Amino acid sequence: MPGDIIVNTLEAEHRRCDPDLDYGSVSIPTDELDTAVEAIIGCKLMEESERRIFHPHPQLMSRLLKLHRAIGQLAHDTPDILQLPEVLRALENEFVHVMVRCLADAVDAETSTRGRRHDAIIARFEQFLEANRDRPLYVTEICAAIGVAERTLRACCEEHLGMGPIRFLTLRRMHLVHRALLRTDPSKSTVTRTVTDHGFWELGRFSVAYRALFGESPSETLHRPVEQLEVHPSRPSLLEATGLWVA
Repeated sequence: MPGDIIVNTLEAEHRRCDPDLDYGSVSIPTDELDTAVEAIIGCKLMEESERRIFHPHPQLMSRLLKLHRAIGQLAHDTPDILQLPEVLRALENEFVHVMVRCLADAVDAETSTRGRRHDAIIARFEQFLEANRDRPLYVTEICAAIGVAERTLRACCEEHLGMGPIRFLTLRRMHLVHRALLRTDPSKSTVTRTVTDHGFWELGRFSVAYRALFGESPSETLHRPVEQLEVHPSRPSLLEATGLWVA
């Protein structure tokens, strides 16, 4: 939600948010944060990473955002000033102090045990997709591979991806078809062969859905000149399946 602080101590976090999200990030060594918390509020703040999402008081959050913005502006306009040890030390101390106050005074929106389990399931889901990134996948085999019931996977996908796993995997297969058509030599294969290789058999319905998603017919994609081929990042996120790409 707007005004939230997410404390991430893991390699990966899975969060669902609105498409117009704006966010900033701060990296603080764990031991330094722990020391600052003890010094400022006199007790430990996060035991065993139980508290993960915080919603600070609006006045404190406004102060933190203004300070974050000011430091970014300094780095952009006068980067040399950040090379001065005392300036850097003063900014770091002020920022950490305000951050700790925000965390200490926040209303905790603690991630539930169920939520943490769903995070772990989605992480396994993503890892399995990454390990099989060029192969069409289906719900049954994924559930067997990651050790979760389809009902649970459906709840996780709806929570994190905004759609069920069947819809997600169908979109994923459509993107695989799109990529395959871009890479295929028209003299060596056909649209029908490529489409059916990815598990689609209702070719008329597929063509309509394909045009709605990519703005052209499968045949147009297949015969696109080489110089018009799209270049995507080497490791797309899960958002590839919804037509979005992130580096």
